[in-house]
Amino acid sequence: MTRRELDAAGITDPDLRHAYTRCRRLNARHGKTYFLATRLLPVGRRSAVHALYGFARWADDIVDDLGSGAAPADRYKALAALRDQLEVGLRTGRSEEPVVSALVHTAAQYSIDHQHFIDFMASMVSDLTVTDYPTYEHLARYMHGSAAVIGLQMLPVLGTVAPREEAAPHAAALGVAFQLTNFLRDVGEDLDRGRVYLPADLLSAHGVDRELLLWSRRSGCDDPRIRSALVAGVALTRDVYRQAEAGLGMLDPVARPCIRTAFTLYRDILGAVEADGFRVLHRRVSVAGRRRAAIGLAGAARVTAARLRVRARTSASFMSEAGSPEAARSSSEQSGSKRLTAGRKGAVE
Repeated sequence: MTRRELDAAGITDPDLRHAYTRCRRLNARHGKTYFLATRLLPVGRRSAVHALYGFARWADDIVDDLGSGAAPADRYKALAALRDQLEVGLRTGRSEEPVVSALVHTAAQYSIDHQHFIDFMASMVSDLTVTDYPTYEHLARYMHGSAAVIGLQMLPVLGTVAPREEAAPHAAALGVAFQLTNFLRDVGEDLDRGRVYLPADLLSAHGVDRELLLWSRRSGCDDPRIRSALVAGVALTRDVYRQAEAGLGMLDPVARPCIRTAFTLYRDILGAVEADGFRVLHRRVSVAGRRRAAIGLAGAARVTAARLRVRARTSASFMSEAGSPEAARSSSEQSGSKRLTAGRKGAVE
């Protein structure tokens, strides 16, 4: 499948093909939900998505790799080195680092605003020192770089039927909705990393603070105040999904099934959190495999339908043009020219 994707994208350079393949593996290993959805995109656009998400996953690994035992200073050094490679690559159009090379190529191919990548790296660096957020507004500033810009990076790859600037706020909201979903699902794991992403004002409104969350995580005991705060967090996230959903119809029809599938799978995580009694401090929830398969199949059916509609419109447009008076005159003139030529050939012969 990788070779087919690369061929369809017109990527022929061996080093660049290797770079994109590496990004695809990163996306497949870390982003199972979105990797599944990406397979519903037109084959020629998939490599670009793997480059964008592969780079994001790699940067995130540097920040969150608990297994390495690397000190914060070492992680900062690694992240700063990646940021420097990115900035040089964006400026020069090339990089010796494969993941950066694929990203730079995608950015050039789709004319993606370089500021989106700079903002992303700024949020990754802040993760090394910022461990909580006093208000949702503070969290939103972080999420602009860590999530909203991912949606904005994707927009040129997906394509739109509306002006891009009109679709952009909805694309940004979708990135934020996905990240808020991750924050709710991963409350316990983030605590283990010393972070609380749920804003303090939302938690305190329900009598919750970091100490209570830590107590629940360590003891395995539930607390109604924590449940109440998580209910509010789910409600907030659903509101962001509603903002994002308004933009789905603005996407290129052949790209919509991919994003609709990711939208549904991620939103279903909220349902899984609710169904599990909001016990995210004690275990990680996921969407059932049967449900994921059903959504994937539905997405594939929408892909087929979208492609058939595009072909039908193209065929109808061609037939309409062929049947127009201008086309008829052109055909008549061509036919007359052929008769005249034939007559001249006969006279010569």
